[in-house]
Amino acid sequence: MERSILFFDIDGTILSEKTHEIPQSAMEALHSAKKKGHLLFINTGRTLCGIPPELRRFPFDGYLCGCGTCLLYGDEVLFAHPLPKERGRKIIKKMFDCNVEGIAEGTEDNYLPERISRFEPLESTRRYFHRAGIGQEQYMETGDFEYDKLFVYADEKSKTEEFFAFIAEDMEVLERGRYAYEIIQKDFSKATACAYMLKKFQIDKEHAYVFGDSSNDLSMFAYAGHAVAMGAHDPVLDIHTEFVTKNVEDDGLYHALKQYGLIE
Repeated sequence: MERSILFFDIDGTILSEKTHEIPQSAMEALHSAKKKGHLLFINTGRTLCGIPPELRRFPFDGYLCGCGTCLLYGDEVLFAHPLPKERGRKIIKKMFDCNVEGIAEGTEDNYLPERISRFEPLESTRRYFHRAGIGQEQYMETGDFEYDKLFVYADEKSKTEEFFAFIAEDMEVLERGRYAYEIIQKDFSKATACAYMLKKFQIDKEHAYVFGDSSNDLSMFAYAGHAVAMGAHDPVLDIHTEFVTKNVEDDGLYHALKQYGLIE
Protein backbone atom coordinates (compact mmCIF):
# COMPACT_ATOMS: atom_id res chain seq x y z
CA MET A 1 0.00 0.00 0.00
CA GLU A 2 1.27 3.48 -0.88
CA ARG A 3 2.17 5.82 1.93
CA SER A 4 -0.72 8.04 2.98
CA ILE A 5 -0.86 11.15 5.12
CA LEU A 6 -3.36 11.32 7.97
CA PHE A 7 -4.58 14.49 9.69
CA PHE A 8 -6.35 14.31 13.05
CA ASP A 9 -8.37 16.83 15.00
CA ILE A 10 -7.94 16.48 18.78
CA ASP A 11 -11.10 17.13 20.80
CA GLY A 12 -13.81 14.58 20.06
CA THR A 13 -11.56 12.82 17.55
CA ILE A 14 -8.52 11.50 19.43
CA LEU A 15 -9.32 12.86 22.88
CA SER A 16 -12.75 11.87 24.21
CA GLU A 17 -14.83 14.80 25.39
CA LYS A 18 -16.69 12.40 27.71
CA THR A 19 -13.79 10.72 29.48
CA HIS A 20 -11.16 13.43 28.71
CA GLU A 21 -8.78 10.60 27.85
CA ILE A 22 -7.32 9.03 24.73
CA PRO A 23 -8.83 5.56 24.38
CA GLN A 24 -6.36 2.69 24.26
CA SER A 25 -7.84 1.60 20.94
CA ALA A 26 -7.00 5.00 19.43
CA MET A 27 -3.38 4.78 20.58
CA GLU A 28 -3.07 1.25 19.21
CA ALA A 29 -4.52 2.36 15.86
CA LEU A 30 -2.11 5.30 15.62
CA HIS A 31 0.89 3.09 16.42
CA SER A 32 -0.24 0.57 13.80
CA ALA A 33 -0.63 3.27 11.15
CA LYS A 34 2.83 4.61 12.01
CA LYS A 35 4.36 1.16 11.63
CA LYS A 36 2.74 0.86 8.20
CA GLY A 37 4.74 3.91 7.13
CA HIS A 38 1.95 6.47 6.99
CA LEU A 39 2.57 10.07 8.02
CA LEU A 40 0.52 11.21 11.01
CA PHE A 41 -0.18 14.84 11.84
CA ILE A 42 -2.29 16.57 14.45
CA ASN A 43 -4.29 19.30 12.69
CA THR A 44 -5.98 21.39 15.33
CA GLY A 45 -7.52 24.71 16.20
CA ARG A 46 -5.50 24.61 19.42
CA THR A 47 -2.29 26.57 19.40
CA LEU A 48 0.94 24.72 20.15
CA CYS A 49 0.98 25.47 23.88
CA GLY A 50 -2.44 23.82 24.21
CA ILE A 51 -1.49 20.40 22.81
CA PRO A 52 -2.13 17.90 25.64
CA PRO A 53 1.07 16.32 27.04
CA GLU A 54 -0.23 12.82 26.36
CA LEU A 55 -0.40 13.64 22.65
CA ARG A 56 3.07 15.21 22.65
CA ARG A 57 4.42 11.90 23.94
CA PHE A 58 3.13 10.03 20.88
CA PRO A 59 5.56 10.18 17.91
CA PHE A 60 3.40 12.18 15.52
CA ASP A 61 5.28 13.41 12.50
CA GLY A 62 4.17 16.94 13.31
CA TYR A 63 1.65 19.36 14.70
CA LEU A 64 -0.38 21.78 12.60
CA CYS A 65 -1.74 24.31 15.05
CA GLY A 66 -3.92 27.38 15.32
CA CYS A 67 -5.99 26.54 12.22
CA GLY A 68 -2.99 26.59 9.92
CA THR A 69 -0.96 29.41 11.50
CA CYS A 70 1.87 27.35 13.02
CA LEU A 71 3.18 24.20 11.31
CA LEU A 72 5.74 21.85 12.82
CA TYR A 73 7.43 18.81 11.31
CA GLY A 74 9.24 17.02 14.08
CA ASP A 75 10.83 19.79 16.13
CA GLU A 76 11.21 22.10 13.13
CA VAL A 77 8.87 25.07 12.75
CA LEU A 78 8.13 25.15 9.02
CA PHE A 79 5.76 28.10 9.11
CA ALA A 80 4.42 30.59 11.64
CA HIS A 81 2.07 33.52 11.15
CA PRO A 82 0.98 35.31 14.35
CA LEU A 83 -1.14 38.42 14.06
CA PRO A 84 0.96 41.59 13.79
CA LYS A 85 1.39 42.77 17.38
CA GLU A 86 -0.12 46.23 16.87
CA ARG A 87 -3.19 44.80 15.15
CA GLY A 88 -3.52 42.16 17.83
CA ARG A 89 -3.57 44.79 20.58
CA LYS A 90 -6.22 46.82 18.75
CA ILE A 91 -8.44 43.75 18.43
CA ILE A 92 -8.15 43.01 22.15
CA LYS A 93 -8.99 46.61 23.02
CA LYS A 94 -12.04 46.45 20.75
CA MET A 95 -13.10 43.22 22.47
CA PHE A 96 -13.25 44.93 25.82
CA ASP A 97 -14.89 48.05 24.35
CA CYS A 98 -17.63 45.82 22.88
CA ASN A 99 -18.10 43.80 26.09
CA VAL A 100 -16.90 40.63 24.37
CA GLU A 101 -14.82 38.24 26.48
CA GLY A 102 -12.43 35.48 25.57
CA ILE A 103 -8.94 34.08 25.18
CA ALA A 104 -6.05 35.13 22.94
CA GLU A 105 -4.36 31.93 21.79
CA GLY A 106 -0.64 32.06 21.02
CA THR A 107 2.11 29.59 20.23
CA GLU A 108 3.98 30.20 23.48
CA ASP A 109 0.98 30.65 25.77
CA ASN A 110 -2.72 31.45 25.93
CA TYR A 111 -3.79 34.75 27.45
CA LEU A 112 -6.86 35.23 29.63
CA PRO A 113 -8.53 38.34 31.03
CA GLU A 114 -7.46 39.40 34.50
CA ARG A 115 -11.02 39.90 35.72
CA ILE A 116 -13.44 37.06 36.37
CA SER A 117 -15.71 36.47 33.40
CA ARG A 118 -19.50 36.32 33.43
CA PHE A 119 -19.20 33.34 31.06
CA GLU A 120 -18.80 30.10 32.99
CA PRO A 121 -17.24 28.23 30.01
CA LEU A 122 -14.45 30.81 30.00
CA GLU A 123 -13.86 30.33 33.73
CA SER A 124 -13.92 26.56 33.24
CA THR A 125 -11.25 26.95 30.56
CA ARG A 126 -9.23 29.14 32.94
CA ARG A 127 -9.28 26.37 35.54
CA TYR A 128 -8.27 23.77 32.93
CA PHE A 129 -5.40 25.95 31.67
CA HIS A 130 -4.13 26.64 35.16
CA ARG A 131 -4.01 22.92 35.94
CA ALA A 132 -1.94 22.52 32.77
CA GLY A 133 0.32 25.47 33.61
CA ILE A 134 -1.07 27.62 30.78
CA GLY A 135 -2.23 31.22 30.84
CA GLN A 136 -0.65 32.40 34.07
CA GLU A 137 2.23 34.60 32.88
CA GLN A 138 0.46 37.58 31.27
CA TYR A 139 -3.09 38.93 31.12
CA MET A 140 -4.86 39.97 27.94
CA GLU A 141 -5.36 43.55 29.12
CA THR A 142 -1.74 44.38 29.86
CA GLY A 143 0.49 41.69 28.38
CA ASP A 144 3.09 42.25 25.68
CA PHE A 145 2.63 39.23 23.41
CA GLU A 146 1.74 37.96 19.97
CA TYR A 147 -1.10 35.55 19.31
CA ASP A 148 -2.54 33.57 16.42
CA LYS A 149 -6.29 33.47 17.03
CA LEU A 150 -9.09 34.08 19.52
CA PHE A 151 -11.86 32.15 21.18
CA VAL A 152 -14.56 34.53 22.40
CA TYR A 153 -17.93 34.65 24.09
CA ALA A 154 -20.64 37.21 23.41
CA ASP A 155 -24.25 37.65 24.53
CA GLU A 156 -27.03 40.23 24.61
CA LYS A 157 -24.77 42.54 26.64
CA SER A 158 -22.13 42.50 23.90
CA LYS A 159 -21.81 44.70 20.82
CA THR A 160 -21.18 41.56 18.83
CA GLU A 161 -21.79 42.85 15.31
CA GLU A 162 -19.63 45.92 15.94
CA PHE A 163 -16.77 43.72 17.08
CA PHE A 164 -17.13 41.32 14.16
CA ALA A 165 -17.19 44.24 11.71
CA PHE A 166 -13.97 45.60 13.22
CA ILE A 167 -12.10 42.32 12.70
CA ALA A 168 -13.63 41.43 9.31
CA GLU A 169 -10.69 42.66 7.23
CA ASP A 170 -8.32 39.98 8.45
CA MET A 171 -10.26 37.55 10.66
CA GLU A 172 -12.96 34.95 10.10
CA VAL A 173 -15.61 34.01 12.66
CA LEU A 174 -16.65 30.38 13.21
CA GLU A 175 -19.71 29.75 15.39
CA ARG A 176 -18.97 27.11 18.02
CA GLY A 177 -22.25 26.90 19.88
CA ARG A 178 -24.33 29.25 22.00
CA TYR A 179 -22.40 32.46 22.72
CA ALA A 180 -19.09 30.90 21.58
CA TYR A 181 -17.02 31.88 18.53
CA GLU A 182 -13.64 30.75 17.26
CA ILE A 183 -11.89 33.58 15.42
CA ILE A 184 -9.16 32.62 13.00
CA GLN A 185 -6.97 34.51 10.57
CA LYS A 186 -8.26 34.80 7.03
CA ASP A 187 -6.37 32.84 4.39
CA PHE A 188 -5.32 30.25 6.97
CA SER A 189 -7.19 27.10 7.89
CA LYS A 190 -6.82 23.41 8.53
CA ALA A 191 -7.02 23.01 4.74
CA THR A 192 -4.03 25.28 4.09
CA ALA A 193 -2.11 23.24 6.67
CA CYS A 194 -2.99 20.02 4.81
CA ALA A 195 -1.99 21.56 1.47
CA TYR A 196 1.39 22.65 2.84
CA MET A 197 2.23 19.13 4.01
CA LEU A 198 1.00 17.41 0.86
CA LYS A 199 3.23 19.69 -1.19
CA LYS A 200 6.20 19.11 1.13
CA PHE A 201 5.94 15.33 0.87
CA GLN A 202 4.71 15.22 -2.75
CA ILE A 203 1.61 13.23 -1.79
CA ASP A 204 -1.60 13.41 -3.81
CA LYS A 205 -4.92 14.41 -2.22
CA GLU A 206 -6.24 10.91 -2.88
CA HIS A 207 -3.78 9.67 -0.27
CA ALA A 208 -4.84 12.29 2.28
CA TYR A 209 -7.23 11.27 5.07
CA VAL A 210 -8.75 13.73 7.54
CA PHE A 211 -10.53 12.87 10.78
CA GLY A 212 -12.66 15.34 12.73
CA ASP A 213 -15.94 16.25 14.34
CA SER A 214 -16.40 20.03 14.53
CA SER A 215 -17.09 23.05 12.35
CA ASN A 216 -13.45 24.15 12.22
CA ASP A 217 -12.72 20.85 10.44
CA LEU A 218 -14.90 21.87 7.49
CA SER A 219 -12.11 23.29 5.36
CA MET A 220 -9.95 20.17 5.59
CA PHE A 221 -13.00 17.97 4.93
CA ALA A 222 -13.64 19.92 1.73
CA TYR A 223 -9.98 19.67 0.74
CA ALA A 224 -8.84 16.10 1.36
CA GLY A 225 -9.47 13.01 -0.71
CA HIS A 226 -11.02 11.13 2.20
CA ALA A 227 -12.94 12.74 5.07
CA VAL A 228 -13.96 10.74 8.14
CA ALA A 229 -16.44 12.20 10.63
CA MET A 230 -16.67 10.84 14.15
CA GLY A 231 -20.02 9.43 15.22
CA ALA A 232 -20.98 12.57 17.16
CA HIS A 233 -20.09 15.38 14.78
CA ASP A 234 -21.31 18.77 13.61
CA PRO A 235 -23.81 18.26 10.74
CA VAL A 236 -22.02 21.00 8.77
CA LEU A 237 -19.41 18.34 7.91
CA ASP A 238 -21.92 15.97 6.29
CA ILE A 239 -21.72 17.43 2.79
CA HIS A 240 -18.02 16.54 2.56
CA THR A 241 -17.99 13.41 4.73
CA GLU A 242 -17.06 10.17 2.98
CA PHE A 243 -17.38 7.89 6.00
CA VAL A 244 -18.91 8.22 9.47
CA THR A 245 -17.15 6.14 12.08
CA LYS A 246 -18.06 5.47 15.69
CA ASN A 247 -17.40 7.88 18.54
CA VAL A 248 -13.78 7.95 19.65
CA GLU A 249 -14.57 6.33 23.01
CA ASP A 250 -16.32 3.53 21.08
CA ASP A 251 -13.11 2.69 19.17
CA GLY A 252 -13.99 5.10 16.37
CA LEU A 253 -10.44 5.78 15.17
CA TYR A 254 -9.51 2.11 15.12
CA HIS A 255 -12.71 1.33 13.22
CA ALA A 256 -12.04 4.03 10.61
CA LEU A 257 -8.40 3.15 9.96
CA LYS A 258 -9.37 -0.50 9.65
CA GLN A 259 -12.18 0.40 7.23
CA TYR A 260 -9.74 2.11 4.88
CA GLY A 261 -7.06 -0.58 5.13
CA LEU A 262 -4.64 1.85 6.74
CA ILE A 263 -3.98 -0.69 9.48
CA GLU A 264 -4.29 -4.47 9.60
